[in-house]
Amino acid sequence: MKKGILLAALLFSLKGPVVDSYQVEYKEQFYRLYHLHLIQYPDDTMENIYWLERALKADFANPLYALARIENETQWEKYRYLFMMHLNLKLIEQYLFLGNKWNKRNAFFYNAPWKDQNLKSLETAETCFRAALAYWKDAVEWSEKARQPRFRFINLTQVQFWEDEAARIGGGDLDYERTVNRELALLEGVRQRFRAMNEDTY
Repeated sequence: MKKGILLAALLFSLKGPVVDSYQVEYKEQFYRLYHLHLIQYPDDTMENIYWLERALKADFANPLYALARIENETQWEKYRYLFMMHLNLKLIEQYLFLGNKWNKRNAFFYNAPWKDQNLKSLETAETCFRAALAYWKDAVEWSEKARQPRFRFINLTQVQFWEDEAARIGGGDLDYERTVNRELALLEGVRQRFRAMNEDTY
């Protein structure tokens, strides 16, 4: 008994290593908290949405801490446009991931006893898809700003993927509005089939 008390007192008296910490307050810091999982559970997706939305609202860090090498004010301006575009695109992707967790691709006849639950699930999926659509307009606007003629010969190689996203939006290859509207149309078709079901039949 005495040995146990002495051991506990000894453990409490020991000081752990001093760990430096810092407050997360800038876009770049919040963006670094965003990450993809091998299996994307709804909680993981909602966590990512939280960090990305915080990043949207936060201030940019000093250009010294940017995610790309910034050497002049023009590069800094383009970087900010690309970053805002990219954050909106990532939010669209995350809301699509989240919506697909509740989306039903088909209304099978044997799901009739759970018609109401399936309709509620589709309603949740639709809410997520419409949230994704709300970010598309902003993504397009930031992309247009980043593709202004005066930025033509400025290429931020450390964020080349963002540059490619802007070019794909400009060329029409990346169009989340078309993708989300297709998902909403498919969802509505499934919803109508569920509504037409008679629960007592099966």
